[in-house]
Amino acid sequence: MVSPGILLVDKPAGLTSHDVVARTRRALGTRKVGHAGTLDPMATGLLVIGVEGATRLLTFIVGADKTYEATIRLGQTTATDDADGDVLTRAPEQAWTAVTPARVAAGIASLTGAISQVPSSVSAIKVDGRRAYDRVRAGEEVVLAAREVTVSRFDVLGERRGDGFLDLDVVVDCSSGTYIRSLARDLGADLGVGGHLTALRRTRVGDFDVADAVQVDAVTESALLTPAAAAVRVLDALRVSNDEARDLRHGKRLAQQAVRLGGALAAAIDEDDVLVGVVEKRGADLKSVMNMPEVQR
Repeated sequence: MVSPGILLVDKPAGLTSHDVVARTRRALGTRKVGHAGTLDPMATGLLVIGVEGATRLLTFIVGADKTYEATIRLGQTTATDDADGDVLTRAPEQAWTAVTPARVAAGIASLTGAISQVPSSVSAIKVDGRRAYDRVRAGEEVVLAAREVTVSRFDVLGERRGDGFLDLDVVVDCSSGTYIRSLARDLGADLGVGGHLTALRRTRVGDFDVADAVQVDAVTESALLTPAAAAVRVLDALRVSNDEARDLRHGKRLAQQAVRLGGALAAAIDEDDVLVGVVEKRGADLKSVMNMPEVQR
């Protein structure tokens, strides 16, 4: 039986996140595999995968901030806000006179910080139990509600002009739930020429970096991070005695121990460097909100 752990995979273009999960299941010989945040088939980069009991950790990873490298094409809109969709509009030549470096910078500034963003209609968000993109493919008109997100960095790294378009290579640091396709769409709309995404790569999820990821065809059990090693990348660590670990696993509170936590949650790790679970403050006590399956020694 494969050990529980967290796997970092560098997803190639053309595969869905589900495809990567399916390949991981085959490679490791287990059905219990999940991921912490979908990447579109067009996108490449970091996919954080949980294996066996470590799938319980994904809840605490999925909300982490993320970094993306992307190419925004100004001058064209598409049906999907990315290169996978049909081109709907092309900006006329006269529209480009207003697209000055200052206006581009101002447009990017307006999309930086805490913003209200309408996700793309072909996103994976569920509408009445069905994915938005499934509804769009079925011919339904889908308009999703705006959501509050935070874009902490939106920098242009380079640009290239073509026949009727301007490509911007950008890097974006953002909160979970931010759609880079929507940033491309909204920047293009603000500039009056339209925009969509032609390339997207996720390079970071919390403290997990794509530089540490393996290729999808090189997945082995040796590539797994232990649950404890992975947990301390997203949560504070709380060292507990084996007696305290036993109590937490049995659902007991650690009385008068809330003072040991600096934040709201922590990863409880026992004397053998095994992740017991995730604990939170309950009044003056500590209580487990997630227990890992106990490792047989």
